Amino acid sequence: MFDYLIVGAGFAGSVLAERLANGSDKKVLICDKRPHIAGNAFDFYNDEGILIHKYGPHIFHTNSREVFDYLSRFTGWREYQHRVLASVDGMLLPMPINLDTINKLYGLNLTSFEVEEFFASLAEKVDVIRTSEDVVVSKVGRELYEKFFRNYTRKQWGLDPSELDASVTSRVPTRTNRDDRYFTDSFQAMPKHGFTRMFEKILDHPNIKIMLNCDYREIVNQFAFKEMIYTGPIDAFFDYRYGKLPYRSLEFKHETHDVEQFQIAPVVNYPNEQAFTRITEFKYLTGQEHKKTSIVYEFPQATGDPYYPIPRKENADIYAKYKTLADACSNVHFVGRLATYKYYNMDQIVAQALMTYSKIVGMKRKEATAKIKTGEKVFVSTHSISKSNGNGVSVATSSS
Repeated sequence: MFDYLIVGAGFAGSVLAERLANGSDKKVLICDKRPHIAGNAFDFYNDEGILIHKYGPHIFHTNSREVFDYLSRFTGWREYQHRVLASVDGMLLPMPINLDTINKLYGLNLTSFEVEEFFASLAEKVDVIRTSEDVVVSKVGRELYEKFFRNYTRKQWGLDPSELDASVTSRVPTRTNRDDRYFTDSFQAMPKHGFTRMFEKILDHPNIKIMLNCDYREIVNQFAFKEMIYTGPIDAFFDYRYGKLPYRSLEFKHETHDVEQFQIAPVVNYPNEQAFTRITEFKYLTGQEHKKTSIVYEFPQATGDPYYPIPRKENADIYAKYKTLADACSNVHFVGRLATYKYYNMDQIVAQALMTYSKIVGMKRKEATAKIKTGEKVFVSTHSISKSNGNGVSVATSSS
């Protein structure tokens, strides 16, 4: 019998599996529909021996010492600070927009103080910031919004920025200095031997059993377990009772070229003139030396694997209904991007998983203490979770 069935072997599921096995000596079965662990962070060596990210670039960065120290138990690190260029008006310009972006774009020689005034002269007054368009035009005006943001966002999300929550473009800063790093977090590094190797070490414990190519619904009644941790799409868990939550997906076109370097930056964005949004060259990220190089093009699309929850009020309202159902499932913990319908960076998912583990441990302590105080006999319960009338899950309990 297992203490926990964990659905999904990405960051959320794997971190919780490790904590429960190592921290609480629990027996864990973790399953994943894909043929590999590591979720979207999965990387592997292609036929040419180049380490690539199957699902597009994953760049680790965090301001959390706790998260960095936790993952450092399972990997060494390669220092790496991510840089991005944007193809605009026939030039490759630093992105996020900074002092050099403006000077190169307009042929100017502004200082940091002057560029701040320049932005102010372009900015449009917006009384209430509601949308992603509002965020950008209120900072840098309409022209820069059109050149760098509008079409990229339309491709990425299938919606105009005026139709998206302000959180989308709020993630991208505007700088008055020459800092061309995409992130400014305290800890910026890549796992020394790749993400998959790190996940292998996270899950390397005798109390953890792994099943791949496995839909949890196929095994949920075959294995006895006490509780479930679910990291998949929350709407799917409840059989789409309130309809499907919309996501954006991606199609990846991987290529290997017989040159040592394909482009002059790790990532080049194409906001306007191409069907794809960006090209990533992996050797920048991994530091690998190889006579050839591998790249990936990203084509956003409406169908396919769910990658990005779409931040709109109507979607948040649908999710709120599913969350009410989830909150009523006392023996199921919903963790991660898909289960909470929110875009998280990798470090945020790790932090959420660590917090969930702390809550689980705390709840168990409270339950045990309460039973001891009341003199109640403590039973070990076995739960099986199955579909109920096509409307979610029912929990059948037996005591032993």
